[in-house]
Amino acid sequence: MLTWLSQNIATIILCAVLIAVVAAIIIHMIKNKKKGKSACGCGCADCPMRSACHTQK
Repeated sequence: MLTWLSQNIATIILCAVLIAVVAAIIIHMIKNKKKGKSACGCGCADCPMRSACHTQK
């Protein structure tokens, strides 16, 4: 078991870093959604989907 870990430590660390980055992005998106910010990055004034994005207002 220790041999396998020592041979694959770089892969394990890389996977852990990627999982942490993806989790941080998802958490950031959830927080922005709760604040009512747009996910697309542009204004909602001319967006054809504006009524679908902000139905709770």
